Amino acid sequence: MSAMRHRPMAPPGPGAGAGVGVGVGAGAGAPGDHGDSDDNNFTDDESSPLTHDIYGGSQRTIQETKGWDVFRDPPIKIETGSTANQECLELTIKILKIFAYIITFIIVLSGGVIAKGTMLFMTSQVRKDKKMEYCNKDLGRDKSFVVRLPEEERVAWIWALMIAYALPEIGALIRSARICFFKTFKVPKTGHFLFVWLMESFNAMGTALLMFVVLPQIDAIQGAMLTNCLCVIPGIFGLLSRTSKEGKRFVKAIIDLAAVAAQVTGLVIWPLLENRRELWVIPVACVMISCGWWENYVSPQSSLGLVRALGRIKEEMRYTRYFCHMFLSIWKILLFFCLTLLIYWAQGEEPGNLFALYGDAFGPHKIIVYELPAGLGGVLPDTLESANIDTVEVDAAYNTVVYVLLLQIFGAYLCYIFGKFACKILIQGFSYAFPVSLTVPLAVSLLISVCGIRIDDPCFFHDTIPDYLFFTSPSNFRFNNFVTEQMAWAWILWLLSQTWIALHIWTPKCERLATTEKLFVKPMYSSLLIDQSMALNRRRDDQADVKTEDLSEIEKEKGDEYYETISVHTDRSSAPNKPSIKSSDNITRIYSCATMWHETRDEMIEFLKSIMRMDEDQCARRVAQKYLRVLDPDYYEFETHIFFDDAFEISDHSDDDIQCNRFVKLLIATMDEAASDIHQTTIRLRPPKKYPTPYGGRLVWTLPGKTKFITHLKDKDRIRHRKRWSQVMYMYYLLGHRLMELPISVDRKDAIAENTYLLTLDGDIDFKPNAVTLLVDLMKKNKNLGAACGRIHPVGSGPMVWYQLFEYAIGHWLQKATEHMIGCVLCSPGCFSLFRGKALMDDNVMKKYTTRSDEARHYVQYDQGEDRWLCTLLLQRGYRVEYSAASDAYTHCPEGFNEFYNQRRRWVPSTIANIMDLLADAKRTIKINDNISLLYIFYQMMLMGGTILGPGTIFLMLVGAFVAAFRIDNWTSFHYNIVPILAFMFICFTCKSNIQLFVAQVLSTAYALIMMAVIVGTALQLGEDGIGSPSAIFLISMVGSFFIAACLHPQEFWCITCGLIYLLSIPSMYLLLILYSIINLNVVSWGTREVVAKKTKKELEAEKKANEEAKKRVKQKSMLSFLQSGIGDNGDEEGSVEFSLAGLFRCIFCTHGKTSDEKQQLTTIAESLDTIKQRMDTIESAVDPHGHHASRHNRRRTTSSGSKDHHLLTSVAEKSGDESDVSDSDTSAEPKQERDFLTNPYWIEDPDVRKGEVDFLSSTEIQFWKDLIDQYLYPIDNDPVEQARIASDLIELRNKSVFAFFMANALFVLIVFLLQLNKDKLHIVWPLGVKTNITYIEETSEVHISKEYLQLEPIGLVFVFFFALILVIQFTAMLFHRFGTISHILASTELNFCKKKSEDLTQDQLIDKHAVEIVKNLQRLQGIDGDYDNDSGSGPDRIARRKTIQNLEKARQPRRQIGTLDVAFKKRFLKLTADAENNPATPILTRRLTMRAETIRALEVRKNSVMAERRKSAMQTLGAKNEYGITTGAPVNNNGVVPNQRSGRVSNAGISIKDVFNVNGIPPEQIYGSNGGGTINQGYEHVIDEDGDGNSLRLTTRNPHPHPQVSWGQNTSGGNTTGRL
Repeated sequence: MSAMRHRPMAPPGPGAGAGVGVGVGAGAGAPGDHGDSDDNNFTDDESSPLTHDIYGGSQRTIQETKGWDVFRDPPIKIETGSTANQECLELTIKILKIFAYIITFIIVLSGGVIAKGTMLFMTSQVRKDKKMEYCNKDLGRDKSFVVRLPEEERVAWIWALMIAYALPEIGALIRSARICFFKTFKVPKTGHFLFVWLMESFNAMGTALLMFVVLPQIDAIQGAMLTNCLCVIPGIFGLLSRTSKEGKRFVKAIIDLAAVAAQVTGLVIWPLLENRRELWVIPVACVMISCGWWENYVSPQSSLGLVRALGRIKEEMRYTRYFCHMFLSIWKILLFFCLTLLIYWAQGEEPGNLFALYGDAFGPHKIIVYELPAGLGGVLPDTLESANIDTVEVDAAYNTVVYVLLLQIFGAYLCYIFGKFACKILIQGFSYAFPVSLTVPLAVSLLISVCGIRIDDPCFFHDTIPDYLFFTSPSNFRFNNFVTEQMAWAWILWLLSQTWIALHIWTPKCERLATTEKLFVKPMYSSLLIDQSMALNRRRDDQADVKTEDLSEIEKEKGDEYYETISVHTDRSSAPNKPSIKSSDNITRIYSCATMWHETRDEMIEFLKSIMRMDEDQCARRVAQKYLRVLDPDYYEFETHIFFDDAFEISDHSDDDIQCNRFVKLLIATMDEAASDIHQTTIRLRPPKKYPTPYGGRLVWTLPGKTKFITHLKDKDRIRHRKRWSQVMYMYYLLGHRLMELPISVDRKDAIAENTYLLTLDGDIDFKPNAVTLLVDLMKKNKNLGAACGRIHPVGSGPMVWYQLFEYAIGHWLQKATEHMIGCVLCSPGCFSLFRGKALMDDNVMKKYTTRSDEARHYVQYDQGEDRWLCTLLLQRGYRVEYSAASDAYTHCPEGFNEFYNQRRRWVPSTIANIMDLLADAKRTIKINDNISLLYIFYQMMLMGGTILGPGTIFLMLVGAFVAAFRIDNWTSFHYNIVPILAFMFICFTCKSNIQLFVAQVLSTAYALIMMAVIVGTALQLGEDGIGSPSAIFLISMVGSFFIAACLHPQEFWCITCGLIYLLSIPSMYLLLILYSIINLNVVSWGTREVVAKKTKKELEAEKKANEEAKKRVKQKSMLSFLQSGIGDNGDEEGSVEFSLAGLFRCIFCTHGKTSDEKQQLTTIAESLDTIKQRMDTIESAVDPHGHHASRHNRRRTTSSGSKDHHLLTSVAEKSGDESDVSDSDTSAEPKQERDFLTNPYWIEDPDVRKGEVDFLSSTEIQFWKDLIDQYLYPIDNDPVEQARIASDLIELRNKSVFAFFMANALFVLIVFLLQLNKDKLHIVWPLGVKTNITYIEETSEVHISKEYLQLEPIGLVFVFFFALILVIQFTAMLFHRFGTISHILASTELNFCKKKSEDLTQDQLIDKHAVEIVKNLQRLQGIDGDYDNDSGSGPDRIARRKTIQNLEKARQPRRQIGTLDVAFKKRFLKLTADAENNPATPILTRRLTMRAETIRALEVRKNSVMAERRKSAMQTLGAKNEYGITTGAPVNNNGVVPNQRSGRVSNAGISIKDVFNVNGIPPEQIYGSNGGGTINQGYEHVIDEDGDGNSLRLTTRNPHPHPQVSWGQNTSGGNTTGRL
């Protein structure tokens, strides 16, 4: 290797040839390296690995360490920000999930049993002429009594059943109407609607027959068992919908038949045995009811045409359901009511009684109790109208029916709500399916118990249930007769058949937080049959949107797949109408797009560590799927893009060349440190591959997990700089060039765009992969979601950071949560947000985002708050923006006062401008956006009013506080407060920014002291007025809401401790800051991270000359200069009076410049010579355009006017002096190298940019960037005229805004202050906190009692009714959002012991469950090269037992570094063996899981399977089944010529031919032209050294002595190789 390094141009010898041979051999390692054979070689094919030999790594990876230099300084793991220790939080969440399991199970089961029991209780009272034994406790112990329910009671219970049925239907009506009116809907076909109407009508009719005919005629236990026989139609359709693709279809069909048969027996067994005519209604009612769940059991893939037709109706119902149910709900209520009247009439009653007796039924009425003669012996007689029977009238407990109805309603509702909650947070098995299945068995058991007890003792429930009300109990019931008389054996069959038909509820496949539409077929539940509704209405086909298929399918698709994919998602059946969509198009693709400018080293490291964590996580998921053959629903593809603004500066050696600035070099220098910190071992990444680009340059790293890390270096003289234009760059590059220009169908592009996400980041962000996963979850849950943001935590130190901690906390806890709940989040911050690609590509979003700021308002709205404007565009196109509080990210915030004020100076005007834009367009936005309502717009108007009137409100608060705290009158307080504010406004108008900020800082400090005094004074005032005063109530409410919010955010609880600083800063932040922002509206500079740009020599000289001229002008304006009439204007001075001492020093008085006649003449001559020389140079360049002047790369740091056409040549006559000026270095006689910014710019040779490969973009991409720059991103001119116009417009906008702002606040202050002055006349008497004064007058012996009421003054009225209202809205919304967030966290938390225990799982199940975790342990780089952990414990014994010397000696041994995670995984994976002696310490599982030989054996089986498939795939690649269509015949070179065949050189490297000819993932025809006739730039030869690598294709110069090896790219001029492999 050293020979190659020192003699790069020499012909390769044997050593070099061997080195290059390694470059293509995926299994041909160094000589003697036979550890990994070709059979064992199975590596990722996405990109080359970094350093390992089986990927072609060079021998330089073997490092020899000197014996004296073996001491180590490993990176120390520091847990801060996103890596802070969260074990306590994780334990709390797991405990909370255990409680969620238990509580949800209890509520679902209890709700179901209560709803079922109360339904049976109500139907028991509906029976006509019901008689039952009455408790004799109050009437006589020695007597027997019987009661018959009067008609009033029966009417009441009939109404209760109708109300219980109608309420869920009313809920469905409201939900359907809301979605149809406020969202979109589709009208169904008439035939389809009629069929759905028919089935729903059957369901309503069947329910009425069951409730009013069947259940009243049988006892409650029989009724409970009968409800298990309502699955006939679902069972039949489920049987007919089975397809041949299902496994064990025949066995399942047999069980289906048995289940349907069992259901049918339940319909006829009682009519046959009891021989009662009315019981033959049972089969009719049960079959009709089961028609209501037909939709869940038909499949469009059925082999029967009828079922397929019903399946098509089912597919249409996904879009037309709410339109249908808006009418069906009303129809079902009316039909149920009409059928009830019909049944009531059929039973011989007058239907009008239902209305005539309504008042008596729910009001006081009498119950007649009959005393039985002693001779009856407790047997209930058939008739009670005998003359010898005494009667007793008792008062009816008429409220009982209301209580039972409420129990039924709330029991069913809680069962449904908590059941849905269980499905959303993925605890469906234990907390949904189990309690739903247990509802009837538990209800039957309880009914058996209570009925038996009631029969034995009629007074047992005397104090609980009215004695005249109870379940219809079986006569002479005893528990031991239950098995024979009650058909218990048959009921077990019915229960098992229902369990089989509803088996899908035990195996859910939905994603986290799935929507109600994905969980249930119908929008609501059936209250009277809650458990059957929960079981049969739960969707069977709720496959998650993300599903991994067999990996063999991926291999088949790779041949024609532009995107190289790892995993395949979503069943093809999800898009039946779009057969062109491939399953791989639905893979989640995440592009992290970060903007950088002037970040510090620490900020860069935190950002890079976050990217390294994402790289590690993605690699683990990819490897787990490829090698362990598991299905990962959270798999994603990942790629990082950094857009570096103003990345270049003038080079150190020449003003004509550019080099990367110190921030880019800092990024390059910190890459290895960040990787080492994450992987806890010393890592050196391969140097980045360098690309010259039309916009500047590009650096491409391959990270240890083999994801790409691409840094785009922007040259502000070639492309527009600033953050918004960087965002335009990556949107158009990733979504325009790389997606829309794919040669695939429109449907495939649509699918890819919907699953492509841009993760926008700042260069200082710190986050974990889980935070991104949570945002992706939101995106998958709602396809209308355009953007989602997480919880941003400020990081830093100092009082300003403490203030921001509380401000960010309150802003997220209350404001963002409220926006999320009642509408949409208005700003998804660019520092950490996820945007859907398809949403950005919509009309009026991405295109409008490229609008250039030509008006003053644009600078404020578009450039100062670009992330808020982008969200505004999404909202105005109908997309939703959400907030996930569980997705945490940490960003560095301003630590200094000036930086903070400058940051908010940008944010405040842009926030106001964007919200005003949204409010102005509110009518259209409400119409197009389903998530924004008029109430939400009203809420935003309130907040906007609060923002605009904030300074006036704070001023009034200060006035009132001064009065309360310092005991002064209102006018004095007004004067004390108005003077400093007016003075500050005057300073902001007249002084520079630094003076404004200094005054603001002084005033903020003074106001903080005043606020502390105000707080003390307010506390004293509250002590006098009591806690009932308005101030006390408001203060307690505010502090209480903050405290409760903090308690509901335990991870961020300590943010509330910064609340005191927040209170002290209120005048500064809500008064001074607002004034500073509005008055400086015309300042559009960024304000933060400003750095002085490096200047050219010309610019330095010009600056020096300008300074001298300025000094001259100052001197000429002096009085002495005026008196001397301006004589002398050069730098030499002489005095009217001067003296010297031996020439050592000279004193001059009354100095003036020497007369400059001689010097002026010399200057004039020099300028004339310069002008002549410039003109000669211009003529030379015109005559000889190929001369050295024309080739000179004269770089100017500012663009000329009309820079959109910057590539056009100017004429000779138009050339300015600046263009002709040359520096001293240019005039030297040394020949200068020709440079072109797309082939050989100077920056790629900069030694600080590392020694890496140089590569070039494809011609297609180069053309794309040129077109994009010309169209949207050409540098904006520094045209003085245009800048002056914009500056003038900005000042005018500022003046208008300040005037409007000032007038609004002045009028507000004036009105409220004048009302305050007349508070004795204008006030509200406060009812609380009344003081009672009792005065006793001795003279008259009178006692005078007077009451002193507190007054709600005008200022207090404003606070209470404005801010209190906002606080109530935000606090309520926060509670709901907290519930949603906790649900999200619980859904993402896995409890190992709540599912199968590890020892109960099979080994394959154990691997599937913990695949990603296993891979992360196997791919760890730490310890792979013999690293050791020498920081084990701090006890004295452990320290003494450290093997320090042995470890140092071990570290000294030469070893091969492994720089990629998949290679580390392979190394460990291939050595897996179940033999404990040979594998004593394989880190397979974490400490929580046991490592057993069976587990390792299961991994070994998978390893052997994968290796066998790889060998088979390699053979197919070399044979006729080559997936890229490359034949094994005579190869053809780029120009269509068959080259000479070299005997004895057969490549068995196993490398794909496509990979050889694809440079940087681009097909060769895009690089070299369609005919392959293009050539490769030969200006570079890569020098392989310790920083280099031979892993991939390198470009070298022509070699006159070719070595026999695999060659390609021969041209027609003699077969010289332009590329070597």
